[in-house]
Amino acid sequence: MKKDRKDRKLSPKERLAVRIGYMGTGLLIAGQWTLEPILFVIGFICITIQVAFRKQWNLVALQLNGLTAWTMHLIKSLS
Repeated sequence: MKKDRKDRKLSPKERLAVRIGYMGTGLLIAGQWTLEPILFVIGFICITIQVAFRKQWNLVALQLNGLTAWTMHLIKSLS
């Protein structure tokens, strides 16, 4: 008998990765309200951790793209 995906419990590491991802999403939302580049950079790092843990490599590439763009913006704003 196959176990349904809904019945599977998350491991502590998986739960931590999910919580880090939620925190990253919150930081991205806060970044949109304040336009602070550091919030975007930290948010993209957090979400990258979550999607890398879940092995969603297409989303890892997408998050790295956003991280690169906002890091460049942060460096330019510090100059």
